Amino acid sequence: MSVNKKSILTRYFLVILLMGLIGVAIIVKAGIVMFAEREYWKDVAERFVKENVLVYPNRGNIISADGKLMASSLPEYKIYMDFKAGGEEKDSLFRDSLNIICEGLHKIFPEMSAAQFKAHLKKGRREGSRSYLIYPKRISYIQYKEVKRLPIFNMSKFKGGFHELAFNQRTKPFGSLATRTLGDVYPDTAQGAKNGLELAFDTILKGKVGITHRQKVMNKYLNITDIPPQDGMDLVTTIDVGMQDIAEKALVDKMKEINATVGVTVLMEVATGEVKAIVNMTKCKDGVYREIKNNAISDMMEPGSTFKTASIMVGLEDGVISPNDVVDATGGVKIMHGRPMRDHNWRKGGYQLLSVPKILMVSSNIGVSTLIDRAYFNKPEKFVQGLYKLGINADLHIPIKGAGKAYIRMPNKYNWSNTALAWMSIGYESQVPPINTLAFYNAIANNGVLVAPKFVKGVMKNGEMIQEFPTEVIKQSICSERTLKQIRAILQRVVSEGLAKPAGSKQFHVSGKTGTAQISQGTAGYKSGEMNYLVSFCGYFPSENPKYSCIVAIQKPGLPASGGLMAGSVFGKIAERIYSKQISTDLSQAVDSNSVVIPFVKSGEINETKYILDALKIQNRQQFTPVSWSRKVWGTAQQSASSVIMNERTSPKNFMPSVIGMGAKDAVYLLESRGLKVCLTGIGKINSQSIPQGTRIVKGQTVTIQLN
Repeated sequence: MSVNKKSILTRYFLVILLMGLIGVAIIVKAGIVMFAEREYWKDVAERFVKENVLVYPNRGNIISADGKLMASSLPEYKIYMDFKAGGEEKDSLFRDSLNIICEGLHKIFPEMSAAQFKAHLKKGRREGSRSYLIYPKRISYIQYKEVKRLPIFNMSKFKGGFHELAFNQRTKPFGSLATRTLGDVYPDTAQGAKNGLELAFDTILKGKVGITHRQKVMNKYLNITDIPPQDGMDLVTTIDVGMQDIAEKALVDKMKEINATVGVTVLMEVATGEVKAIVNMTKCKDGVYREIKNNAISDMMEPGSTFKTASIMVGLEDGVISPNDVVDATGGVKIMHGRPMRDHNWRKGGYQLLSVPKILMVSSNIGVSTLIDRAYFNKPEKFVQGLYKLGINADLHIPIKGAGKAYIRMPNKYNWSNTALAWMSIGYESQVPPINTLAFYNAIANNGVLVAPKFVKGVMKNGEMIQEFPTEVIKQSICSERTLKQIRAILQRVVSEGLAKPAGSKQFHVSGKTGTAQISQGTAGYKSGEMNYLVSFCGYFPSENPKYSCIVAIQKPGLPASGGLMAGSVFGKIAERIYSKQISTDLSQAVDSNSVVIPFVKSGEINETKYILDALKIQNRQQFTPVSWSRKVWGTAQQSASSVIMNERTSPKNFMPSVIGMGAKDAVYLLESRGLKVCLTGIGKINSQSIPQGTRIVKGQTVTIQLN
């Protein structure tokens, strides 16, 4: 009996053990399917019917007014290898081609050696991975096409095993230029836009999603389109890349010079309101200036002395101020309702008798506040109504999210004091974004017509403009012709004779007004710690027939602070460079048609140089042995009286060549062909390189080349 019990227990144990082993086997197999064979079974699943598969469209481009691509969606890829695809036949081909594949990958991605690629791929093959990452970073479409040409990788993914994961990456070819105005999209562009014009016109740019399903047709599985995707349309902005670059460089150079924290400049076309350039720079913790916030449209700050123009215009319009009125500003300090009002030169004794034009020319706080307080102290609401009529607080219908709206408070018994009017008249007690101040000065230049700043010209599809956005008129007239004529005459004198001389030009007349204001520290007011200042200049040019208006506003810590010397000088540089772009010259009047013109030729690839010179029938002679087009020949070009002389410039492959005198395109090609990474700064031809000629180079090393 005990023997039977023992045999029964043994059988139970064997059954339980067998079931346990089966359970373990099931778990192991499930793990293999879920992880090791995951990609394989995903591929198998894709061969069967799928319903309502979403197909995302390509996002539209953002294009500058001069036809340059400012934002575009370009594909990027991660590349993988399925080492089990294709069976033994593919595996033997892979072993035979491994050296060629690794050499090819090294040429495309020089930061990894062929030996590193070989060890990496061998590891994946040993593991039998079905989705082995070949290269750790995303690669461009051009790099992807080059990889696809390599052996094995040029086969289908089911035979060769090479496959990719595509990403739709939003790129900005001009980098930081107007980046906050253009805006950003989410890393997955299907999620839409975050801010800027990308968000404001998201419905136009993103297109419409399509739907497909997978169906078996004649023993083949095909993707059947139910609703085709509609690609997004292109947005044509008003931004001019050349003007944007001029404005950004002039502003950043000055900000570095005076250690500024925030700076903005906006350039508008007077008649249309088209924003040709908009720059918003903030000093980051690492000391580099970047576009972090769209300060030009969102900063709610007291505008300072640029506001004085509006105050004087209200008085001129109401007839309570005349250009011939005089204010005694002797001493530079005047007590107004118990508080001292000071001019900027009060420590030097201030000014004496000042006429209205002179008040604005020297930006006298005492002059403006005395005139306005005398005329409107008992009826401050009439003064504010006059400001409203000028449109300085108008809603400009800015399409970009986060745009601020000017706040100029109407007096009442709860928010008004005896000193409020005097300080409001000189640019305090109100909050006005820079774009609103610019729109107001633009209206003065535009014969009194206040137009909304315009960021987008229209919508384009397949290269054809299908919708144009007209200029929006906010106010047909901000004041009478008499007031307009008076204030324009004064603003021209502010630049030609007053504190705004740095904003002027010897080539044409400029009109405008400086501003220097203390920045309030919030609840701490104006007397806590080191004082920060807003220096600004707003105006237009040429004065007689205004074409462009511009504002420059810079925030900086401590003194010195001067709207004319700091912001005005930036305006002057921008105005002169923009004006020079508009000058056209009839070259036929400048060159004798019978003379032989020998052009300046940059150093670079001289086979191509000779081809161009021959095509243009320009005399040239080469002091080197011509070779076939399959080999690049790098050299220098010199002008002589009658021809261009070209010399070959040779250097061993593992040593740094000289790229001095070359253009950026040739230099980048030459250096990258030697495995170097290139960092470019400046424009023009190259005048310096960080690694001297003749230095032994290491592949993957970075060389910085400076252009003029």
